[in-house]
Amino acid sequence: MKTIRYPKKKDWSALTLRPAKKTVALQALVSKVFANIQREGDKAVMKYSKQFDSCAVVSTKVSRSEITQASKAVTPDLKAAIELAKNNITKFHAAQLETSQRIETTKGVICWRESRGIERVGIYIPGGTAPLFSTVLMLGIPAKLAGCKEIVLCTPPNAEGNIHPAILYAAQLVGVTQIFKIGGIQAIGAMTFGTATVPRVDKLFGPGNQYVTAAKQLAQQQGVAIDMPAGPSEVLIIADQQSVPKFVAADLLSQAEHGSDSQVILLSDDAEVIAATLAALAQQTKALSRNKIVTQALKNSKAIQLKSIAECLNFSNAYAPEHLILAVKDSANYIKEIGNAGSVFLGNYSCESAGDYASGTNHTLPTNGYARNYSGVSVDSFVKKITFQEVTAKGLQNIGPAIEQMAAAEQLDAHKNAVSIRLAALAKPKKN
Repeated sequence: MKTIRYPKKKDWSALTLRPAKKTVALQALVSKVFANIQREGDKAVMKYSKQFDSCAVVSTKVSRSEITQASKAVTPDLKAAIELAKNNITKFHAAQLETSQRIETTKGVICWRESRGIERVGIYIPGGTAPLFSTVLMLGIPAKLAGCKEIVLCTPPNAEGNIHPAILYAAQLVGVTQIFKIGGIQAIGAMTFGTATVPRVDKLFGPGNQYVTAAKQLAQQQGVAIDMPAGPSEVLIIADQQSVPKFVAADLLSQAEHGSDSQVILLSDDAEVIAATLAALAQQTKALSRNKIVTQALKNSKAIQLKSIAECLNFSNAYAPEHLILAVKDSANYIKEIGNAGSVFLGNYSCESAGDYASGTNHTLPTNGYARNYSGVSVDSFVKKITFQEVTAKGLQNIGPAIEQMAAAEQLDAHKNAVSIRLAALAKPKKN
């Protein structure tokens, strides 16, 4: 992990860059896979599953008996943990449901907005180096609360053609309607175009590696919405003398272990805090089962000393982290200074893992600086907003002249006439 002291503000832009990726070859590969899936459907999906995941399955669709067997394989303790997380996530997301309000903008003119769940959504759950069953909860729960009629899940199987039992257990727990043993580009392609087996979805959700991310971006060009541009996981921690270095190190490592392309950033106004954290980092890394991945991720990472916590917050807003941890004294006092972040953790005991699993907030968040203009997944991500208006005769008389003036100024005669013809009819005396 590289240490940088007091960088000049003109150098901040370079320091906020994420590890660069070669995208040209990646995009060409995704385009080729998509074209073949669009042309050959399930046949192409099976071919790429064998090619990319070294897995040949007889059927990609998960059966009811497989789900039942998976449920038996999950330990009671893990089931209880998943249930606790489910309850907290449900509480937090249920509070996001809106009640429609009718607004009378002018006498006789009533306007309102109603939410409708997106009918068919697709959720992608990575299964490569870690079976992310927690993401099933994070996506399936708000989808169900939003009223989505169909929730399609794709996740890569292992070499034996099986899906981790906890993923299947969580999927049936939250109400996923169909599950498929498909990973990577081919999973996104199948849900983008639809095949004889896999339905076409209206919107895609879920994290993934650079291949999945590129596939989602291409899916968007094919008319399928996506949750957000997402890339490797990241955390930025601001720590002062009140922080606990071993806690800070543990949080840095919790993100570094996601993948070798993850990035973690430590900011502090104190050289001793940085030194103590880096020492704890080295010690804890040795004991991790994924230390090779962690070591690679730390090569992309930085510890930066700045002049003050205020300056650290300014740097953080420029970086726009997926996760931001404030391990500083009176952390709540800095809330209003945070402009760009996916999810924020306040104080020494608000570890990022809490948000990943069970506090209740969503862990599907914008990465790669997209926290400047994207929010994390919520119930709103799974709904469309439809506006309604009802204009009475009196209401049209009240706003009609203004509409006529505006339509005439834009030289849209038919727009003006749609109002004028009605106002003229209202002006005629009623026959006895």
